[in-house]
Amino acid sequence: MSPLDADALECVAAILEEGSFHGAARVLSITQSAVSQRLRALEDRIGTPLIVRTRPLKATAAGAVVLKHASQARLLRADVERDLRELAPGSAKPGRKTERVSIAIGADSIATWALPALDALVSRGLLLEIISDDRHFTHESLREGHVVGCVSPMKQAIRGCHVVPLGTLRYAAVAASAYASQHCPAGLTPHNFAALDFVAVNRKDDIQAEFVGRAFGLREVGLRQLLLPGPEAQMRAVMAGWGAGVVPELLATPGLEQETLVDLLPGFRLSVPLYWHCWQLESEVLEQLTSALRQARPGQDYSLEALRIGKPANGFSVRSANAERVSRTPGNEAATLVMKSA
Repeated sequence: MSPLDADALECVAAILEEGSFHGAARVLSITQSAVSQRLRALEDRIGTPLIVRTRPLKATAAGAVVLKHASQARLLRADVERDLRELAPGSAKPGRKTERVSIAIGADSIATWALPALDALVSRGLLLEIISDDRHFTHESLREGHVVGCVSPMKQAIRGCHVVPLGTLRYAAVAASAYASQHCPAGLTPHNFAALDFVAVNRKDDIQAEFVGRAFGLREVGLRQLLLPGPEAQMRAVMAGWGAGVVPELLATPGLEQETLVDLLPGFRLSVPLYWHCWQLESEVLEQLTSALRQARPGQDYSLEALRIGKPANGFSVRSANAERVSRTPGNEAATLVMKSA
């Protein structure tokens, strides 16, 4: 048996993706002892450790290479499955294992424009995993082999990858009407921003400080920040009057139109360019993902009500990156949304 057969690759990938032997055993439908035996046998054949025994488990340099090839193998199998479905529709039988394709997208993009862009692909049977992280960190998932593509503000192509410009995501500074009238009736100014509470999305979120710095020409900005786990929670907190927030304009528009939110700096928007990075592989699935995301345009209008905040949408299920249990949307297991908290 080749040391890099499909079962060996999938065993290492499952351990690293789930972060534990127990999680890998559950995903692979084998015992935890069998997972340990497969890993040990593979490490013996290759002659080097693949896993660092930390919590969660992490890849060694060799393990990262194996993970990358496992992801590429999944992508190629997904291409084969797609072609077979077109040639022989009866080949897609219920219960048959389908290859899952993983991509990484920033949380703000997921909360606004990205999911509608992928609706058609998911409805045609693409088994999709979306790993969500801060926009500045999604490319690390691609670099480490966890995903086959990512949406990132980084313009420079990662080695071995294509890069495609997608457009820009615009941000506005807003606050609930009551909070604004009490704490910043004149809006956001160079003199009052330090005294305001800003609602941010976890410790990685630097968009609040970047907005203030760009607006007022400041090199260093210190803010009082309340930290929440995602843009939907951030938006709810801002609307409840917890503080000001720099949020995607697409999320703020309904509240501004209904006058429940106040634009704290009218006429100024922070535009963040976004790019799609993916491996340089001949893959129909990658081409379809690239086309779908490029056609979506991050700045297109998308209402807050349509986002159905707090509810799984379009068959996407939500899973914590640190949790072992997956809660799926009933009747549709076509996609998994992995939320990575700081």
